[in-house]
Amino acid sequence: MKISSFEDVEAEGYDICFVHSGCDGDADVVILDINSIFDYEEKKHDLCKEKFTSIAIIDDPSDYDAFKNFGITAWIKREDVSKLPELLTEVKSRMAA
Repeated sequence: MKISSFEDVEAEGYDICFVHSGCDGDADVVILDINSIFDYEEKKHDLCKEKFTSIAIIDDPSDYDAFKNFGITAWIKREDVSKLPELLTEVKSRMAA
């Protein structure tokens, strides 16, 4: 499972390509936050497979309203980002189904 991220995050057991360091595209998953929403919209077709999962990191409850218009698949609160490996495992199992 290829993962690209606009956020410099790590998830044990997963290789995550930081978008600003250069990713080669065909990502199955893309991770973003409110500050990168417009970069995501601009680059998602070059970064991701036709069918992909997007995970938004939420800093504030009002972020949900902003993200809901961008077709985000999953959300995780910034304070819960240490649980990102668990979320990625769930996403991987759903993609396999």
